[in-house]
Amino acid sequence: MSAANPRPSPQAFEVPRRAVLLGLAGVLLAACTSRTGAASGSASPTAPSSPAAPSAGSSAVLPATTPWRPGPGEIDPDVKLRATQLVEALGAWPEGGQGRAAARERVRALGLDPSLAEQAGPLLGTAPQAVLQVVNAQWGGHLTDSASVMVPCRQWTPDGAGGTTVDVRLVRAQPRWNVTALHPAQPAPRAATLSDAAQRVLAESRIQLPPAAVADVRGGGVHESVLASMLMLAAQHTFAVTVLRSGHPIDVFGTSRPSDHPPGRAFDVWQIDGHAVVDPATPHDLVDGFMRAAAATGSYNVGGPRQLSGGTTPQQFFTDDAHHDHVHVGFRS
Repeated sequence: MSAANPRPSPQAFEVPRRAVLLGLAGVLLAACTSRTGAASGSASPTAPSSPAAPSAGSSAVLPATTPWRPGPGEIDPDVKLRATQLVEALGAWPEGGQGRAAARERVRALGLDPSLAEQAGPLLGTAPQAVLQVVNAQWGGHLTDSASVMVPCRQWTPDGAGGTTVDVRLVRAQPRWNVTALHPAQPAPRAATLSDAAQRVLAESRIQLPPAAVADVRGGGVHESVLASMLMLAAQHTFAVTVLRSGHPIDVFGTSRPSDHPPGRAFDVWQIDGHAVVDPATPHDLVDGFMRAAAATGSYNVGGPRQLSGGTTPQQFFTDDAHHDHVHVGFRS
């Protein structure tokens, strides 16, 4: 270095160097917290209930999420995987990946019709970045050549937390089943007042509700018989609900018979005391006992992975492929 350009003193580097180090730390933190985790089973880890607050002048640090993967005991696991992969592709995007055009390309990359992005509803938004955690994937109906898979999910953007439940419709195709339609949940607006039972359900930590089910309770349209049943069962168990009203097929899948879910007279449970109903390692006594306890709360129609004996009517307990992965609890009024 010539005399005309003397070597700067060490102090001259102090501010720039600290700025670089702080910037590098921020980049590493964002990379670690937004990294997709290892694949999980059907009982996906519960992501944080809300995103970390963004620091001034920086991007929000969103929760880490994991892709949904089928666990043991699933029937046609790739059909569920197909449905969840589409929901994950629509509801999560890297910074700058917002908008319908980008969503169409993510759908196209899955080998599905890009126009499905037009049916994504609340999964899409204008936020510059989003992450999504599938809570569960449950059959809404399972026939030889067609199916409904209900996918409750939580979503985070720099603006906050949300989520929905999507009824994904599929038909048999090769090499993988094809998605034909999406029906995102449409909960009722928040009610001005709620019953005591509704408030207790929302406050009960032993009843785990996904976002659309929370909105259903807040909307005031869940029948008191359902709320009372959940509260009675919560005295004995911790359980996770897949769906209450919104996000469920209007009719019993494959029929013209109205489902008890849309009128707010049924709920589905996919996990009991931390055990997935579909998992063959889950004790049969736990699930069967839960089904009998649900019937004892007044349910006329309790479905699950096995046909139980007894009941007040021959139809009180039932089973089929669609109920292999959850317990259905329905009420007449």
